Amino acid sequence: MNKLQIKGNWNQVKGKLKQKYSELTDDDLAFIEGKEDELLGRLQRKTGETKEKLIEEINRL
Repeated sequence: MNKLQIKGNWNQVKGKLKQKYSELTDDDLAFIEGKEDELLGRLQRKTGETKEKLIEEINRL
């Protein structure tokens, strides 16, 4: 499995994710270092995407 690597400005990444997945809220995208699995779980529930697809997409941003 790929590892989630939050790089750059997380606020910019959040904005891009919210553009693609309009159902996401700021609470869904609240990122706390060390809580990557929790973030991915919230994103999976809201978007229906797999964990691997979300990791790949976030790492590309």
